[in-house]
Amino acid sequence: MSPRLVLPAALRNCADGRREVEVQGATLREVLDGLATQLPVLERRLRDERGQLREHVLVFVDGVGVRGAAELDTPVRDGAEVYVAPAVSGG
Repeated sequence: MSPRLVLPAALRNCADGRREVEVQGATLREVLDGLATQLPVLERRLRDERGQLREHVLVFVDGVGVRGAAELDTPVRDGAEVYVAPAVSGG
């Protein structure tokens, strides 16, 4: 069973309106690299021109937040749920 990328409503327009996208990869980097081919507009909303996660994008793999120096090397198991959410900031 392949991992699934779960999208918030704000990003579904980049995935033909889909809530979930089946993805491939053993790490978050591989998942996003594959997404660059599968849905390039969505991938550019998640990563910057250096290939890093954008500052205001939160990613969770099986419910665990992904951040830090090794964020893109986070393992993604078969059947994992990779959830993307926009960060909320302000005062």
